[in-house]
Amino acid sequence: MPDPVRTRIAPSPTGDPHVGTAYVALFNYALARRTGGQFVLRVEDTDRERSHPASERMIFESLHWLGLDWDEGPDVGGPHGPYRQSERSEVYREHAELLVKAGAAYPCFCTRERLEELRARQRAAKADLGYDGACRRLDPSEAEKRRRAGEQHVIRLAMPASGDFVVSDLLRGELRFESSRIDDQVLLKSDGFPTYHLANVVDDHLMGISHVIRAEEWLSSLPKHAQLYRAFGWTPPVFCHLPLLRNADRSKISKRRNPVSLNYYRRAGYLPEAVLNYLALMGWTMPDEREEFTLAEFVANFTLDRVSLGGPVFDLDKLTWLNGRALRRLQPAELLARLRTGLLGDDYLLQVVPLVQERVDTLEGFFSYSSFFFVGEVEYDAEARAKLVARKRTAAETAEALERLLEETLDPLLDWDFSSLEAALRAFLEASGWSPKELYMPVRVAVTGRPATPPLFETMAVLGKEVCRRRLRRAIVVLRAEA
Repeated sequence: MPDPVRTRIAPSPTGDPHVGTAYVALFNYALARRTGGQFVLRVEDTDRERSHPASERMIFESLHWLGLDWDEGPDVGGPHGPYRQSERSEVYREHAELLVKAGAAYPCFCTRERLEELRARQRAAKADLGYDGACRRLDPSEAEKRRRAGEQHVIRLAMPASGDFVVSDLLRGELRFESSRIDDQVLLKSDGFPTYHLANVVDDHLMGISHVIRAEEWLSSLPKHAQLYRAFGWTPPVFCHLPLLRNADRSKISKRRNPVSLNYYRRAGYLPEAVLNYLALMGWTMPDEREEFTLAEFVANFTLDRVSLGGPVFDLDKLTWLNGRALRRLQPAELLARLRTGLLGDDYLLQVVPLVQERVDTLEGFFSYSSFFFVGEVEYDAEARAKLVARKRTAAETAEALERLLEETLDPLLDWDFSSLEAALRAFLEASGWSPKELYMPVRVAVTGRPATPPLFETMAVLGKEVCRRRLRRAIVVLRAEA
């Protein structure tokens, strides 16, 4: 068994918790637990415009739901905190200054206009896009004088101008990068906040991370991170880039092709143990090649050398099959307990009951009237299909409007409640030129399957983002088939 290691998961709270985050977290968690080490959660929230507390909360809840609990993090503390990057700004500024003093980084005073003009010239010449090093050629004393005068600037990493970078990856061996084709990356922005590259390397070092296990999309950052470790004089961690989760056509998994939010799987009634079982099969196999196993069994058998680099295909049907197998192994009392924590839980039912109570006359009527609150997909009968098309609009126009509403307005929405939904839909109406009478009926039918329901915003708030999103996507498919 290897020595105890320290691993981490470092999500950015800029949207729904992604299934890819759980996939990477699982492998980091398993290595830490297998070796008796520590698993750290760090929140990379330096994107001030897109980071949101609601997203952070959902990430925590989703990982806890899966059972991937961490030893150190913003909510549990630890000896290497704080664990939110937004609370570590001074640390990054200090380290950026160390690099400037050592000549490994430099201030750049180029304006946005100059950089846009530079990119335009490079595109016209069909050259590689990247910074041309203009400010790198400034005399250091002149650059320092301009900084003291308060001239706006960023700090850039000084990459070697020639030669190759050779960096090791645990799964891929030695990787070679041509230095001249690697941009002088911005490390510290003009507002004093770090970019991903500086904050990531500084934090991994200061937090004692021994193994950086992350998705292969970060391979292009590897030479920049390696250069930062060299510039600081630090020993780099072991790097291991996991294969990306992919659609059947080998494209990167995306919300248009597969549900990617962990909230979806939780709301749809997938068991956390089945989700973990399936994610563990993404690029990894048990020594005995069995497909069904527990988290504890996965940890007990886990080694990184069993990871396959073939891009794992995320197959929702296979996950659903595994989930069905896990569900049928439950004792009836345990299955009932799971139902009571989900669709039959008091918290959920107490949201549904007030919306239905004034519209039914018997207890039996409650279930027939409110059935769309308790099913996954809804069916569109002839009346619903007719109402799914907006008044005085075509099916194609309605489909386009619903797709814009979903992707531009609802997908980015993190606070999913009555007031947020009302404000979001009204803003969409104002921007799109559609009227409430035109839009609200197709949305109502899309998310409930019925033209007559409790108030729209309250209904959508109770159904939740994932159910509404799934049903709107299906309604768009139905409309386009009829266009």
